[in-house]
Amino acid sequence: MKKGIKKMNEQKIIYQNYLLSIGKVIIQSDEKSIIRISASYDKEKGIQKDNRLLNQAAEQLKEYLEGKRKEFDLPFQPRGTEFQEKVWKELCKVPYGKTATYQEIAERIGNKKACRAVGMACGKNPIFIVIPCHRIIGKNGNLTGYAEGLEIKQKLLSLERENTFSM
Repeated sequence: MKKGIKKMNEQKIIYQNYLLSIGKVIIQSDEKSIIRISASYDKEKGIQKDNRLLNQAAEQLKEYLEGKRKEFDLPFQPRGTEFQEKVWKELCKVPYGKTATYQEIAERIGNKKACRAVGMACGKNPIFIVIPCHRIIGKNGNLTGYAEGLEIKQKLLSLERENTFSM
């Protein structure tokens, strides 16, 4: 390994727990970018530390949950496979208050047969809400799986619908 290059598992990871209106949220960072936001992630890895970036992310999430924010202004770097990262990038293009289907996302990334793989990538989304996998629904319009639970998915979609024209 060349001098100055760190392996991913050697990077310094920090985290903080926050209590938001949807419950406990854990935010992790490599001190340059947000790498994970989760309400169900129970394995806190890294060093618990108060940090400006983590606090900024928590504040923006709070504003979003209060209906005061539609877009996030955070450096974030999800870590996944090339396919997952392609899907997550496409999810970020689905506007606030709108939804898309797994099929539509598969088509947008150039693989119309990859609906299930898109669903799997959504399930592995490490930065929930900011990467809006909650906006992805089944072809028939039904809510389908959500790593943080369908109740939270419904709340997020309802919040966005209610605030689409009020901002």
